[in-house]
Amino acid sequence: MFGWFQRLLPHQGDFFGMFEAHAATLVAAGEAMGKLVDGGRPNKECIAEIEHREHEADDIIRNVLTTVRKTFLTPFDRGAITSLIAAMDDAIDEMHSAATAIDLYEIESFEPEMRDMAQMIVQAAHLTAEAMPLMREITRNGARIHTITEKIVGLEGQADEVHAAGLKRAFKAYGESSVMNFIVAREIYKHLERITDAFEDVANEIDGIVIDHS
Repeated sequence: MFGWFQRLLPHQGDFFGMFEAHAATLVAAGEAMGKLVDGGRPNKECIAEIEHREHEADDIIRNVLTTVRKTFLTPFDRGAITSLIAAMDDAIDEMHSAATAIDLYEIESFEPEMRDMAQMIVQAAHLTAEAMPLMREITRNGARIHTITEKIVGLEGQADEVHAAGLKRAFKAYGESSVMNFIVAREIYKHLERITDAFEDVANEIDGIVIDHS
């Protein structure tokens, strides 16, 4: 009976293709975030792009979770698959939350530290997209993947330093004279930091898979 059930289940899902597709949404949303904070395009256009990519990512993660349930043989542990795609989805969800906050507060100019953090987010997204195809052959590409994840983790550390410097600048600039401006700036910094934290989680999930399979 169990053998008959096994034959009904797909023996392989295109998980790598779905990882790569999700990473592409991270890159597109990350670049829109960079342009949004840099003032490279109108706010509404960038925010709409981030929202669109977040919806695309939602479709992909649903597809991954459905495929995991239906696939008998997966390229690596089911828990690792769902944890990785969830971490990737957290990254784009945090970008969407940041964009929503920027829209809510109608922010049109950004501090240098905010722009720096946004560029780190763009870099982290591109590094994630670079790592995804390499996971098709983890054993052969393990060292290269680890180098990429180290860079992502390093960016998160740099972002923490920039975040602290930005908050200090905002406090000195606004202080007691404009408490609301400081609160808004702190809120945006918090969102940007959460995005870099989410990318660090992605890097850690990738590293865990590499360790288990290389």
